[in-house]
Amino acid sequence: MNAKRIDKIARYAIQTMVAIVALILLALLSYILINGLPNASIDFIFKPSEAIKAGGGIRDQLFNSIYLLVLSMVISLPLALGAGIYLAEFAPNNWLTRLVKTLIEILSSLPSIVVGLFIYLLVVIKWQVGFSILSGAIALTVFNLPLLTSSIQNAFEAVDHKQLEAGLALGMSPWKTIKGVILPITVPSVVMAIILASGRIFGEAAALIYTSGQSAPRLDYGNLNPFSPTSPLNVMRPAETLAVHIWKLNTEGLTADSDAVSAAASAVLIIVVLLFNLMAHYLGNKLERKLTGKK
Repeated sequence: MNAKRIDKIARYAIQTMVAIVALILLALLSYILINGLPNASIDFIFKPSEAIKAGGGIRDQLFNSIYLLVLSMVISLPLALGAGIYLAEFAPNNWLTRLVKTLIEILSSLPSIVVGLFIYLLVVIKWQVGFSILSGAIALTVFNLPLLTSSIQNAFEAVDHKQLEAGLALGMSPWKTIKGVILPITVPSVVMAIILASGRIFGEAAALIYTSGQSAPRLDYGNLNPFSPTSPLNVMRPAETLAVHIWKLNTEGLTADSDAVSAAASAVLIIVVLLFNLMAHYLGNKLERKLTGKK
């Protein structure tokens, strides 16, 4: 068998694998959307559960998911960006640095429920923070930080080292070279890492069951006092997220139409994740063009 024939067979095999993965993903998305969208409505999305008969809405759960996502990214992204840049550009190549990188890889593979139980015992019980958005954000940060750090570190290490050498040769400081030359190049990779981490956060349920809780007070969206129990901005209140709500519907059967409500909530969850990914890609490309001067 000649080399051209082997190359052709290998190419067809790879294309077939890609097609199988795409079909599985398309089938999964189609099943969720076809079964869920007929049961969804504007009232279902923008009204609380007690305002609608037979199953209710998901307004508060959807807001809690978005709020937790934003809060956890505000905490973890600066930490991950700083740690990733340091490990890629400044950390000495010794046993301690290699140990830190190994620990980051190990932490990134920890099951979320283990992280959730750890934060439950430490933050919720020992520190007496209780079931709250803050506890949930800390849990999400703990298991999300290693993934973000590793992705950002790999993005910086993938940039040709000659870029840094060229900046230094022009008299720029190492930090100025990283900020003005290397960071703009890594924007697409950093945005992709944020997308992957955000999707993981938005769909997380196991860790949040033990940290942010499975119930929530009726929220008053006109109350912006962050210390009020009914304020949506209060980080010390318990908060049931959309993923946890779906889990409860499927395990506890809270209403007679739990299956329909769960399917509709799952469809909304998928749509929100897809919209977030599209928006992140758009903003990432726009930011890359602005920072690098591309048209």
